[in-house]
Amino acid sequence: MDILWKLERAYIKDILAHWPEASKPAYNTVSTIVRILQDKKKYIGHMEKGRSHQYYPLVSKESYQQDFLENAVEKVFSGSVQSLLSALIEQENMTDAELEELKKLLDR
Repeated sequence: MDILWKLERAYIKDILAHWPEASKPAYNTVSTIVRILQDKKKYIGHMEKGRSHQYYPLVSKESYQQDFLENAVEKVFSGSVQSLLSALIEQENMTDAELEELKKLLDR
């Protein structure tokens, strides 16, 4: 999704060309993920260009993040925001600055 938000419109080959890691997934793997995000999740749309499809995001990054977080809280943390926050805070890789920022957000 990050690549599509950045490029706005892209073919699978474009997504692979902008893949952030040196080890890229297979073309078919990316194509399958894009189809799931399009057909089942409705996060991506497409335009037919000959025999190819050009994909584009249908949702904003903020909306996608909100949906993802709500789904994670419900399915992974049994609907408990407190459990999610506890898991975040207990992570050893969280910096003191990140903890302070989290405290400020909670004080609002």
